[in-house]
Amino acid sequence: MKVTKILGAMALLGVTSLFAADGATLFKTCATCHGANAEKHALNKSQVIKGWDAAKIEKALHGYKDGSYGGAMKGVMKGQVARLSDADIKALAGYISAMK
Repeated sequence: MKVTKILGAMALLGVTSLFAADGATLFKTCATCHGANAEKHALNKSQVIKGWDAAKIEKALHGYKDGSYGGAMKGVMKGQVARLSDADIKALAGYISAMK
């Protein structure tokens, strides 16, 4: 019984991780401030991220996460990216950079 519970929990975490690394799903939270197509200046204080390449987005997100990047929105963004894994950041960067 105990092994079954452990395996069930591991399976649930694995499935959750698969969904979390989906850029489109992750971007739904970002769209609140950045716009549905990343076309807005978030809270009129950030750069428009639409058109950025994936490497630039990854660098910015990692920088927000470790506190080495950002201006006026640094505090807000640090909280937003704190829960993102490296795989999440990569998926999100790929999704945003592909927006036309």
